[in-house]
Amino acid sequence: MNPIEVRQGSSPVILGLPHTGTHVPAEIASRLNMRGLELADTDWHIHTLYEGLLADATSVRATFHRYVIDANRGPDGASLYPGQNTTGLVPTTDFDGDPIWKEGEAPDEAEIAARRATFHAPYHAALAAEIERVKAIHGVAILYDCHSIRSHIPFLFDGTLPDFNIGTNTGTTCHPLIEQAVAEVCAAAEGYTSIVNGRFKGGWTSRHYGRPADNVHAIQMELAQSTHLASESAPFAYDAEKADALRVHLREILARLERLALDGSLTTGGAS
Repeated sequence: MNPIEVRQGSSPVILGLPHTGTHVPAEIASRLNMRGLELADTDWHIHTLYEGLLADATSVRATFHRYVIDANRGPDGASLYPGQNTTGLVPTTDFDGDPIWKEGEAPDEAEIAARRATFHAPYHAALAAEIERVKAIHGVAILYDCHSIRSHIPFLFDGTLPDFNIGTNTGTTCHPLIEQAVAEVCAAAEGYTSIVNGRFKGGWTSRHYGRPADNVHAIQMELAQSTHLASESAPFAYDAEKADALRVHLREILARLERLALDGSLTTGGAS
């Protein structure tokens, strides 16, 4: 299976989808324990949720599961949240802190390096290429990184996660107007909660590619899965009614980002 799926469009907006894939090669799957085989930490149905929301948006999607290797972690495996519970480049536990590999079957450094070359590097090569292509067309590119997570995970965070979790690494990965536009849409969405740079400030992808001074902007949206799933436990079924209500707001977010890019707001007077 191809480790990535790329759909090229002419919009200045690019959708990153690093965690929706569920493919695990057989030789890797055979070493996962029963907990690991559940693939519970998938960003379930996120590619479906965003499908068709913005005409001509480019999308870059990893088809492999994050237990193979996490496309939203740096290749060096450095923690994105030092001092907090998290999962690494090749996770050894799930989001509840439970082991996902059979005893003695977790990958060693040599295998991690091989997975990095086979899966992680091609994903980011494709993403980088699309950013450069879109920027060449418009003079600016916006990477909107699409994510979801269960709203209750005590191992990772206290309490209940807000519905919309906007991450810009404290404003460093995008022009302030981008953060403002997304935050305004989320705050005005009746019946939903939102936060900017709360528990999730953006993963390695948005931190790596977000270079506002070079007219490349990145923002991460982490959605609580309660907003679009029938249940946050297996079988993680898509709830079309919930999703359709949510898609109204996601469509507005993407439309506003596209308008900002096309009307020159992000480059006039220099990017911040």
